[in-house]
Amino acid sequence: MDKKMLLKDEFIEKLGITESKLKEWQDLKLLKPDGITSENVSFFTSRSIEKAQKIKELINIGYGFREIQRIVKKVGLPGKEAQEEKSDKISKYLTVGLLAERVGVSPRTIKHWEDKGIIESDMRSEGGFRLYSEIYTYLCRLIRDLQLFGYSLEEIKEISDLFRDFLVMEKSLERYSVEENEKELDVMLGKIEKFYEKIDLFKKGIERWDELLTKKKKEILSIKQRNKKRKKSEGRKK
Repeated sequence: MDKKMLLKDEFIEKLGITESKLKEWQDLKLLKPDGITSENVSFFTSRSIEKAQKIKELINIGYGFREIQRIVKKVGLPGKEAQEEKSDKISKYLTVGLLAERVGVSPRTIKHWEDKGIIESDMRSEGGFRLYSEIYTYLCRLIRDLQLFGYSLEEIKEISDLFRDFLVMEKSLERYSVEENEKELDVMLGKIEKFYEKIDLFKKGIERWDELLTKKKKEILSIKQRNKKRKKSEGRKK
């Protein structure tokens, strides 16, 4: 899918049509949104703009809706994406605000991570409105975990770059030479081993703190109980 997109109002304005006209085209299944935001606002990519312009052209030269429907059904609309996979499912994407809420950080933090190149929004409008797929909830939680583990943003960026390289290799090993792949894969394995070492330290540290806090909680509760007894005793003396 295209990285750039237009929200419904922007799409209508760019095409010079009304909202009711867009709804009519959608009801006739001539056009559909490429996705919706977490606030249920539909959006469209350049592919849909091209489709809508073709529909306008067909209407202007005298084709009726039924004729256009037959054209769409038989051969599709001319354009770069004529061979696109047909599906009635519309994907839902998260806004910066909802993604931040799910992860437990501020929207500013999400934008900062993107500015640093750690994450990359799936789509962005001309006005800078960002949209993210559901997987980013998990990915951003991992980033937050790394920060809790003491990793700097520069180190996290390095890890995210390696992960992107891994996805490229997983899809096509031929993208890089055998030597380049081998070198990069060894770097990834080295990072994983370091993670294991750090995780082991964290586990031991958590065990120590769990033991300490459990013990101190019992002691504090015991002192509170003694303090209550003292209060009652002093009250009787008065």
